[in-house]
Amino acid sequence: MMKIDQINQRILRELSRDGRISNLELADRVGLSPSACLRRVQELERSGVIQGYRAVLNPQAMGVGFVAYIAVGLSLHTKAAQEGFERSIALAPEVRECHNITGTVEYLLRVEAKDLAAYKRFHTDVLGTLPQVASITSYVVMGSPKDDRA
Repeated sequence: MMKIDQINQRILRELSRDGRISNLELADRVGLSPSACLRRVQELERSGVIQGYRAVLNPQAMGVGFVAYIAVGLSLHTKAAQEGFERSIALAPEVRECHNITGTVEYLLRVEAKDLAAYKRFHTDVLGTLPQVASITSYVVMGSPKDDRA
């Protein structure tokens, strides 16, 4: 496991804010020479601390006007039920995140849809047809005052 010192923390913070920042600008912001900064970034990439770079998309510009988090409880608590559910969810483009969690339910999903009608179709035609699903609880996002996902 790679040591994350204060300089690496600053590099990671800057890259998480702007993954397209030039090495020259990054080096200036974290107080390193460009060559030392580049070596550190490359080592962070090689060690797997930095797994990749992504574009941050504007959901509204892409026609997404409805976001919900969904707690899903399974009818059976078996490995086969979990694997079957996960295979089905992997095929659903509306599901942007799927997390296996602890607590009273097994999964937490982040779902994006065009509007309420599109979400209802997903809820009924996808989640409602999966044999592993015992319970569905939806939490509609009304606003996101902080969202640091990249």
